[in-house]
Amino acid sequence: MSRRILARLVRAGRPEASVSRSFAHGVAAVVALPFFLSASSSGLAAQTRADSARADSAARRIEGVSVQAIRAGSNAPIAQKTIERAALTQRHYGQDVPMLLMNAAPSLIAHTETGTQWGYSYLRLRGLDQTRINITIDGVPLNDMEDQVLYFANFADLLSNVQSVQVQRGVGTSTAGTASYAGSINFETVPVARKDAGGDVQLQMGSFGAQRATASFNSGLNNGFAAYGRVSALRTNGYRDHSGVSGRSAFLGAGWFGSRDIVKLTALVGQLYDTLSYTGATLAQLEQNWRFNPLAPNERDKFGQQMVSLAWSRSLRSGASLNTTVYRNSASGNYDYFELPDRYRFNLAHTWYGVTSVYNVERGALTVNTGVNANTYQRAHRGYFQPETELYDNTGHKQDASGFVKLSYTAGRATWFGDVQGRWARFRYEPSANANISERSIDWAFFNPKAGVTYALGKGVSAFTSYGMTSREPARNDLFAGDDDLNAGNVAEYGDFTRIKPEQLRDFEAGVNLRKRTFDLSANVYSMDFRNDIARIGAPTASGSILRRNVGSSYRRGLELDWAYRGIERVVLAGNANWSTNRIAQFTDSSRGTPVVRRNVEPLLTPRFTSAHRVEVTPVSRLWVSVEGRYQSRAFLDNTSSPDRVLPDYYTLDATARLSLGRTSLTVRGQNLGDTRKFGSGAVSSSGRVRYFILPARALFVTAAYDF
Repeated sequence: MSRRILARLVRAGRPEASVSRSFAHGVAAVVALPFFLSASSSGLAAQTRADSARADSAARRIEGVSVQAIRAGSNAPIAQKTIERAALTQRHYGQDVPMLLMNAAPSLIAHTETGTQWGYSYLRLRGLDQTRINITIDGVPLNDMEDQVLYFANFADLLSNVQSVQVQRGVGTSTAGTASYAGSINFETVPVARKDAGGDVQLQMGSFGAQRATASFNSGLNNGFAAYGRVSALRTNGYRDHSGVSGRSAFLGAGWFGSRDIVKLTALVGQLYDTLSYTGATLAQLEQNWRFNPLAPNERDKFGQQMVSLAWSRSLRSGASLNTTVYRNSASGNYDYFELPDRYRFNLAHTWYGVTSVYNVERGALTVNTGVNANTYQRAHRGYFQPETELYDNTGHKQDASGFVKLSYTAGRATWFGDVQGRWARFRYEPSANANISERSIDWAFFNPKAGVTYALGKGVSAFTSYGMTSREPARNDLFAGDDDLNAGNVAEYGDFTRIKPEQLRDFEAGVNLRKRTFDLSANVYSMDFRNDIARIGAPTASGSILRRNVGSSYRRGLELDWAYRGIERVVLAGNANWSTNRIAQFTDSSRGTPVVRRNVEPLLTPRFTSAHRVEVTPVSRLWVSVEGRYQSRAFLDNTSSPDRVLPDYYTLDATARLSLGRTSLTVRGQNLGDTRKFGSGAVSSSGRVRYFILPARALFVTAAYDF
């Protein structure tokens, strides 16, 4: 059986049957830590009481306790960008998260498979793929634990429920879940505690059969209780042939808000149906049909994902705050693969349970944030032929525990920052009954320190520098080279889990921040030096995958800019840019079969220059117009720097106009107005065939919204 099981589809699990006694003790220990810290301030804490008359702003502050612990403060020596609700609302029209973030913060690139803004989409930060980006929502980790990736398509219209997004570049500050290797993205959901009741309804139609409907309602804060909910549905036929997408989602936040305590339930549910388009097209195919999709119309998938958390937050009279959250994340679904006349079906299902707890305290010039996270995970992988005959049924188990302490101290004009994290992870593989191999496992332990300083040069002007180290264990896809089942036939090829070593990063950052009445500027340089970078440089396997192996040393160095100018009445000029030099020093490349020593090559999909720039105009109070352009320089599609394996540069132009009439608004969005016919991404197969994913095509979308 020849198949190319792409890692992006390997993404679900079944409930954990048991937790080892030692791991359970570890969870108990880390959960107890914040309670111990809280007890030390108990003499300063008041008895909890309900207060329905309290200001919603105070309740919102307590709601944000978990976010405060893992996010970088405005004066932290970290390369960062926080995108607030107002900016998100202006940019958002239902598109997948990566497609919105790509122009909103420096050094981000993204693409979709469908040739639209919906469906499976992927994000890269400083040239590093999405498995290397830590993603959380209200402090709860979202990255799948085996393959360390989140599929945003599973949660349609997610950004409608988001209050703010912080993007940290580089090692950043310690967080919960998988390693913050390229950086981290933290979502803060909309606050539940609002003074007044209300909601909104939005209806959208657009090119390629795009339709979107969403509605929300918030109860307002009443007798200490409040709730917020939203339901969304969207669909599109896709631009590429038979690449339609249909997504549904629901969000609920509900809580009790006392004078110093909050108990809050958050639930996020999503379901995705799509006709698969995960394979790109060759140039020859695109010359015949720009919308060509080599997959069959009946190759489809269906996945559902759910996340639910229950959080308790407490504000102490000492100024300290505490949050403990227990959470459950699960997903399941299946997809088909055709190799005519044969048909295969793959089923995946995962569930993981976890707890995260943070404690924040401010004492004059000193701020301390501490946090712990522990979770346990299990995912079933099943393959079928035609599709009733079972081919395999294996299970991956993973446990993860981490803790961090962050200190920030201001002395004069200098604010000193220190951050240390310890993290342990264990992966255990339970083979199929017919695999004829034994169970195997591997453990990793990491120590990740960071330190830096921010210096106030004057009013609204500061400079910073920092240095940090972090490590990342291989994902399941790295260990298995993209295959989905380990058995007697391939165990000799990549069954030794020590074949792939953890990646290591040493990151230096330095920059300046300028905040004036009419002008904001953030500028920073970075040097990311890697050891044992995991890359597709191994020999092709029998299943068509390319073995992932470690590269000895590589680096990414660059300059990032982010600016906004408001000195012209009713006009805003803004944008961001990245210039970078990126190299792999030397490695032995076996991806084409015969080993070749390569030196000083550029890493794949790492453009040297990217820039997003926009002009916003408010000609009258009710009308807002924005024109936004993006340029991305050429990049290579594999790690050979071969001129015949290049992703060409491109430039696109989008525009948005919004007319507001009281509670009603009408938004018109034009995408890729010049109808640029180039590519968002691509890949090289084990046989050397180059395939491309086209940019989203020229399109028009109209959205009507009503707030009540």
